Amino acid sequence: MSMLVGFNSSLTGMKAAQSQLEIISNNIANVDTQGYTRKTAGQNSLVLAGSSAGVVMGNTQRTVNQGLLKSYLSSNAIANTAAAKSDYLSQIQMDLGTPESENSIATNVSDLQSAINSFALDVTSASGRYTLLTNATTLTNRLNSLSSSIQQLRGDADLKISADVKTINETLDRIDDLNDKIIKYKVLGYDGVPDLEDQRDECLRELSGYIDITYFERESGEMVIQTKEGIMLLDRDPHYLSHTAITQASPISGYSDGAITGIYVDGEDITNSIVDGEIKGLIEVRDSSLTSLQSQLDELAAVMTDKINEAHNRGTAYPNTPDELTGSREFIDPANQHIQIQNGDVRLTIFDSSGKQVATGALIGDMGFAADGDTVENMVAAINNWLTSPTGANLPQAEASINSNGQVYIYSGDSNYTLSIMDEASSTVGSTPQDVVVNFNVAGPDAAGQIHYDRSFTGFSNFLGLNNFFSTNRNENIYDSKVLSTNANLGVREKITLNFSVSGNMNMGQINIYPTDSLQDIVNKINANPNLNQDIRASLVPNGSGYMLRINNMTGTQMEINEVPDATGNTSGFIERIGLEPSDIGLSSSISVREDLQVNPGLIAAGLPEYDQSAGVYQLNAASNQIANDMSQVFADTHDFKQAGSIASTVSTLATYASSFVGTIASSVNDAENTLMYQSELTQSIANKEAEISGVDIDEELSQLIIYQKSYAASAQSFTAAKEMLDILLGMMQ
Repeated sequence: MSMLVGFNSSLTGMKAAQSQLEIISNNIANVDTQGYTRKTAGQNSLVLAGSSAGVVMGNTQRTVNQGLLKSYLSSNAIANTAAAKSDYLSQIQMDLGTPESENSIATNVSDLQSAINSFALDVTSASGRYTLLTNATTLTNRLNSLSSSIQQLRGDADLKISADVKTINETLDRIDDLNDKIIKYKVLGYDGVPDLEDQRDECLRELSGYIDITYFERESGEMVIQTKEGIMLLDRDPHYLSHTAITQASPISGYSDGAITGIYVDGEDITNSIVDGEIKGLIEVRDSSLTSLQSQLDELAAVMTDKINEAHNRGTAYPNTPDELTGSREFIDPANQHIQIQNGDVRLTIFDSSGKQVATGALIGDMGFAADGDTVENMVAAINNWLTSPTGANLPQAEASINSNGQVYIYSGDSNYTLSIMDEASSTVGSTPQDVVVNFNVAGPDAAGQIHYDRSFTGFSNFLGLNNFFSTNRNENIYDSKVLSTNANLGVREKITLNFSVSGNMNMGQINIYPTDSLQDIVNKINANPNLNQDIRASLVPNGSGYMLRINNMTGTQMEINEVPDATGNTSGFIERIGLEPSDIGLSSSISVREDLQVNPGLIAAGLPEYDQSAGVYQLNAASNQIANDMSQVFADTHDFKQAGSIASTVSTLATYASSFVGTIASSVNDAENTLMYQSELTQSIANKEAEISGVDIDEELSQLIIYQKSYAASAQSFTAAKEMLDILLGMMQ
């Protein structure tokens, strides 16, 4: 009996040593295999009838530290967030320029300032005009290009999100398949479970690069995966992500207003619940970093456009004085919309080709426009009557009208006669040049027939946009409020009513706002109003530390918003209080130097008509430079800039403001790169520590190989000896 026990002990020892050698060989063979962990197996004594009968192999085990694995997954997700941000922000920084570079947008602004300063010193210089035009065109082209690059990158980021979602779903499928195999192999007692678990862990590592995850294992060996916010990604079956990429991003397309779709799981939008991973970095780039820069470019373009146009509209070019002027403002109902001129009068002067006065008249004092205001249509009619009347300019072919786009058009009717519009302190000939204030009634008379002026503008020509330097495609179809918190006190003490008007429909629809209403309530009311929701959409748009109320006429046409006066004829000032006004969104993408100025720089206004006291007439002087000085002063003065993304509202010069957002992007790139460097080193450090614990050490495996080779040899010798003894015993029994 003892001989058979020895025989069996030797045989089981050989089998155990052989199994250990196979495990060691497999470890050595996979020393360079990504994700492979060192495998070991214990040996247990085999006891039969209370006596030792050899050894038996235990289950093969992986050498894995689950705590380190979870640390790796978390660190890897953070690193990939930073990597995505660093990649995209670095790309836009290359276009934007660094603070110290000579090709930054801030340098372009400074170059235009220098060109205008030089032009103001000698407005008769043709080369000075061309330099001014060249630098202005360079700046506007740069703004256009930067805006285009921002939107291209936003679109690319959204496409990458869509690709990442697809990869995540494919990875979840692989893990699900591995789950099924692991459960099956464990139940049936098949070999290979540890290798399958290695593959599953490798899938986890890949998954963590795209989205933050955490996991746990059930007793069956099945793995359950969810995000850090508890969104289930895999539980017996995959919970697939879905996202539809936007076809083309634009400044007005955003996630907050639904133009960019969210990332969904089981019909639930999880976009704002994603904490880390490449997708999180892409979301931040798409919806925060790049939109912040877009709004800063738009704010720069808006302030520069408004201030330069305001100055340029005061002036008149000579000797290339125009014989026709077309406004940029679009009136939706000029027969009912009213304007009122205050703080002076508006003078229209006709000159001959030599710059001598042919006729001059004041809008109120000579043309009969009502001092207390009248319709836009009647204002244009008054100008037309003066132009064509024998007692006025006596130009029978002249015309003042409103074109099909709702814009004011003034034409002398003869190229030998040119036009100049100038604001003065009074209707008296020779009064001091001074901007008038134009009050504008946007929605016509109220129910009682009373006129209430809703908005005010500086300068008559500037209000109409008759002599702009910069042109844009802005037509006031989008309105933004100032930045507010979602629970901001809107200062509503009793019901107020907002009225919405578009071309052909001065009362398109109305909403009532009550003291308890929030910004979101206003959004909901606009979007639920059946008279508005076909064309007009409202949303809350993130901006810096708060949100803007955005109201968008989706048709792209002019829209007017006004507060309906109460029974006493007064309004609460709600629109002014929340800062609701035409938006500058996307302005940098369309700004350009006015087309006819590009063709003929001689049309750039440099001066004003000068009044000859002795002769009692106005005349044009090619050396007059008041307007050139005004435009130069725009760059020297500080201006109010609204909050735009990460830059709070501020008072600054144009060049300083441009430098500030160039510096902001540079700082963001530096922060992302530093975070990436730190997290990459941390992730690698965790991976190295995992490798120390879980990886295969060739020297250790070789030493174990020698031990089990000797163990196998010893068991084999014992087996041979037992066999020989058994053979002798059997021979003796024959």
